[in-house]
Amino acid sequence: MLRQRTIKNLVKTTGVGVHSGRRVEITLRPAQANTGIIFHRVDTPEVVDLPAAADKVGDTRMASVLQNGNVRVSTVEHLMSALAGLGIDNIHVDLNAEEVPIMDGSAGTFVYLLRSAGIQEQEAPKRFLRVLKTVEVHEGEGENAKWARLEPYAGFALAFSINFHHPAIDSTASFAEVDFARDSYTREIARARTFGFAQEVEALRAHGLARGGSLDNAIVMDEFRILNADGLRYDDEFVKHKILDAIGDLYLIGHPLLARYVACKSGHALNNKLARTLLAQPDAYEIITYDSAAAAADAVSQDWRLA
Repeated sequence: MLRQRTIKNLVKTTGVGVHSGRRVEITLRPAQANTGIIFHRVDTPEVVDLPAAADKVGDTRMASVLQNGNVRVSTVEHLMSALAGLGIDNIHVDLNAEEVPIMDGSAGTFVYLLRSAGIQEQEAPKRFLRVLKTVEVHEGEGENAKWARLEPYAGFALAFSINFHHPAIDSTASFAEVDFARDSYTREIARARTFGFAQEVEALRAHGLARGGSLDNAIVMDEFRILNADGLRYDDEFVKHKILDAIGDLYLIGHPLLARYVACKSGHALNNKLARTLLAQPDAYEIITYDSAAAAADAVSQDWRLA
């Protein structure tokens, strides 16, 4: 059978929250089969558990934020994206502050951390969510219209369009598509960094956001150009990062997807709305397993097929 995965060993690191600016230690621990992905706030008087689930997202301003009462874990999308890309189903994530560290602004550091911990297959079948009919959500009208949809597909693919009306972004690709039957998450997506605009920093900080942002963990632009001395990692890094975010947001559905995601100018809020809309329609999906890797060969990514 195609098995669930966790990590072999505990691993930890420290970093800074991109929005809070606070130093945080993150510890990743193995979890038993069928546990799922669970975040734990270990800095509270009693440890608070926050399962990674679409219906637990309480805020989507500039990040996906899990909430349990008054306790939050914010900016989970990059770590969730790395977990999806490596096919990890079960893990405990301990944090001693509210925000997952931003690291270099991509999922690459988390991929490295997870691989250094080792990946362990478990004696339980991996459970996929297969989309059976198209589900779509919209926001805005005309030039401000944004939308995202999930379509039935024999595998997992994502296509994304952006339009920021900024010379530095417009000079790169505004559309990208990946299909994980042929494309590698770690090579094509994981290193794409988040990005922002220098002129918006003060306004964001006034609202408690971007206090830890810097050229070390984001692509930063003024009105005309990229300020990072090392430039871009991919020719289409901007749109690739939107795909990275979408993979993380969609993994909050709770299972790897067998679907094609297509979006135009979507973000965390619309991605979460799409996930909730899908889960609210039981006839739009089914949960399936595979008896062998060969049986799943046409339906899962190469990363998920590899041991």
